[in-house]
Amino acid sequence: MQSPEKLHNNSTIAVETSDDYSLDRVPRNERTKSWLSITNITFGIATAIFYFQMGSVMALKFGAVNALISSAYAIIVAGLLGTVIAYLSAKSGMNVNLLSRGGGFGYIGSSLTSLIYASNFIMYCAFEGLILVSAVHHFFPSLPKWILIVVFGSIVIPLNWFGIEQLDKLQKWSLPLFIIFLLTAVVVSFYKPPIYTGSVFTYMPDGVQIGGEALLLCIGMHHGIMGLTALLASDYARFLKPTDVKVGSFMIGFIPQFFCFGVMGGLGIWFGVRFLESDPGVYIVLLLGIGGALFTMLTQLRINVTNIYSGSLSLSNFFENMFRFTPGRRFWVVVAGLTAILLMLLNIVDHVDKLMTFQGVFLLAWAAVLVTDALVVKKWLKIGPTYYVARQKYLYKWNPVGTVSLIVASVLGTIAALGYMGLFLETTAAFFAALLASILTVIIAVMTKGKYYVTEEPKDIVQEDKLA
Repeated sequence: MQSPEKLHNNSTIAVETSDDYSLDRVPRNERTKSWLSITNITFGIATAIFYFQMGSVMALKFGAVNALISSAYAIIVAGLLGTVIAYLSAKSGMNVNLLSRGGGFGYIGSSLTSLIYASNFIMYCAFEGLILVSAVHHFFPSLPKWILIVVFGSIVIPLNWFGIEQLDKLQKWSLPLFIIFLLTAVVVSFYKPPIYTGSVFTYMPDGVQIGGEALLLCIGMHHGIMGLTALLASDYARFLKPTDVKVGSFMIGFIPQFFCFGVMGGLGIWFGVRFLESDPGVYIVLLLGIGGALFTMLTQLRINVTNIYSGSLSLSNFFENMFRFTPGRRFWVVVAGLTAILLMLLNIVDHVDKLMTFQGVFLLAWAAVLVTDALVVKKWLKIGPTYYVARQKYLYKWNPVGTVSLIVASVLGTIAALGYMGLFLETTAAFFAALLASILTVIIAVMTKGKYYVTEEPKDIVQEDKLA
């Protein structure tokens, strides 16, 4: 018979996991979403104006050709990582926080990933929120910015209240509006007299050549976001219905990457070069007037509901792991939303470049550990179990396979990103960290012989949830 303490813990977790299953796998009978539905949800982040800005900045600083080559690289690498991670999530019913517990980190080791993952989404929520505030403030300068920050920062909280179903509906009805605004901006841009009249997609600034340092700097910028887009799909792919796992994993892995880096990034190049302006808040308003402010509001709300959703799941994981504190996902929605508002009030945008440097290194290394552990360690080398476990009673606190690999790779990758290992590694720091994390994952798994994955095999693991 279970002790009262264990019964309390089990009932608490049951309540928590029923709220979007933030602390355990999604049961197979709850995996009912089509791949089209899940892909549509992930478009919330793929349609962010931030991707306009990346394309514009890269084209104007390093040349349109280098920006396009780097975009193709980002689509392929992030698409491959995203496809594998989406497949693991769909097969197991877990997001990356839960996959990390049984995928090489242990339940305390995975807390490191959960906390930094949560901070990443909250930071981006603040950054995207400030873009929205600036666009609206342009038309209503008499309104203090802090009021706009509080209003627009608070809106995402009720929009997250009912979890995955609410997000699905929100992204579905808002996508047609987004497409109308986007197509209108493209059409108007052909009629608006451009500042630069040459060929947009062959534009090169003075003194910049195709390839070399300029291309590496573009790739370095993409590395800052690629890990996030690859990992993000797992929060939603775990709801895929079993018949859609294979095709759905590919679609979820590649379509959002193609759209954010290819379509949005490509349009950023087009708008930025044509009007010689890197700030989308300027050229979107130039093209659409007050409609530009509405377009910005729509895109930023679409991305920020996904930011807060993923941030709340990660906070739930961290506090359950570390402190057995399980107040429910909605509590963490409020915490994440209020923290984002505070960061906006503190003007986090002044420090976003430094934060993106570290988080780009960390997130790409984390994705590399998960993919290497699944494909090389578990499937090829047959080390460790072919299933994933989220419940603490079956897990070690620490698994050196993922924990040591991630920490070492992130530290060395950050040192490289800061310029202490030469220009080449400075511009490719995230890729360097990911490669190092993969190698270390294999070495440590072979050395430990899979000892620290699970303390015992759960009795309720079914064949369908295994990798093979």
